[in-house]
Amino acid sequence: MTELVVKDNALIQASYTLDLVEQRLMLLAIMEARETGNGISPDSLLQIHAHSYAEHFNVNKETAYTVMKDASKGLFDRYVTYHDKNPKTGKNRSFHCRWVDKIGYEKDTGIVYLRFTHDVVPLITRLEQQFTSYDIEQISSLSSGYAVRLYELLIQWRSVGKTPVFDLHQFRQQLGVEETTYSRMSDFKKYVLDFAVQQINEHTDITVKYSQHKQGRVITGFTFNFKVKTKSKKALETKRDSNTPDIFTSLKMTDKQRASFAAKLSQMKDLSSKAKQGEDYKQFAARIEAELLDESKQFFYVPYLEKLGFRS
Repeated sequence: MTELVVKDNALIQASYTLDLVEQRLMLLAIMEARETGNGISPDSLLQIHAHSYAEHFNVNKETAYTVMKDASKGLFDRYVTYHDKNPKTGKNRSFHCRWVDKIGYEKDTGIVYLRFTHDVVPLITRLEQQFTSYDIEQISSLSSGYAVRLYELLIQWRSVGKTPVFDLHQFRQQLGVEETTYSRMSDFKKYVLDFAVQQINEHTDITVKYSQHKQGRVITGFTFNFKVKTKSKKALETKRDSNTPDIFTSLKMTDKQRASFAAKLSQMKDLSSKAKQGEDYKQFAARIEAELLDESKQFFYVPYLEKLGFRS
């Protein structure tokens, strides 16, 4: 069954910073509310099951619950900035609002509960024509939060296959890149833009390339051209072989290697300070395993992995 995520274009264009697991959690909440027919309202307490996360994003259920629980705590403090026009004066406005106002989890069943705030609910619905819909399968293999955000931005222009110029400053905000992160253009292109484009081309139903725009010698923005693949590669793929390395993540590991090294890392004295209060070795290992899938976090572990004999 096709499982669609539907977001208002105003929300897709908004500027926010969510990490990869937080984005996945949000998308599952939107998708499952839609598929169950319950919809989303300011009173809806949505449920996201660990088995659903595990199924969509190719992790085991214990790892899924661990990362979902951690993401739910971070998500409670996250906010979104969106822009509209004052209906009376036509003046541009900017608003900041939290994503959720209630969040919790149930360990025995592996369920995370969340409730979207009153301000966000109108931006997430399935009833208006201007909304963008996409299959969650298209982003399920993306290991970069930047790639997920870029894919969302691009598919708003699916009907024409090209975008207007994305102003660099606003574009960075829309991707969730902090002002002080990757401030050099070479780093921004290498670690954010090029990596996101590479992942989209490999794992989704579109092929994209970009052009940069300059004022003098300074890059001020980007435009994107893309086309829908004649037959999505994902439609031809069988379930990912657990012995096949994830070649488009920075660390080339099989699932078995990742689990094995995560268990060893959890036992290292050098990393004991990273364990959370009340977290046992097994829980710590599950969290490390998930972070080894996240390109924004995995480099932290490289020196420790090398001590254990791993070579990328």
